[in-house]
Amino acid sequence: MTISRAASNDKALDAFIAAKAEIDVMLERLKTLSDDHFETNPDEIHWGHVGTLKHYAGLLRQITDSAFKEGEHAA
Repeated sequence: MTISRAASNDKALDAFIAAKAEIDVMLERLKTLSDDHFETNPDEIHWGHVGTLKHYAGLLRQITDSAFKEGEHAA
């Protein structure tokens, strides 16, 4: 039973590392996009851009609230 538990843990560890790598890639892409001001020109900013960024912020807030046990996930 110990051997199968170790094998199961190895599989879980591999899956965890793969999921973390996926998140790291997404975060890096978002950081690059943010550094480029979400591919916008300051002279062309309109309320649609604001709405899009607020939507992105809301989705990210759901993630950070869950990860840090804040907002609706607070204890």
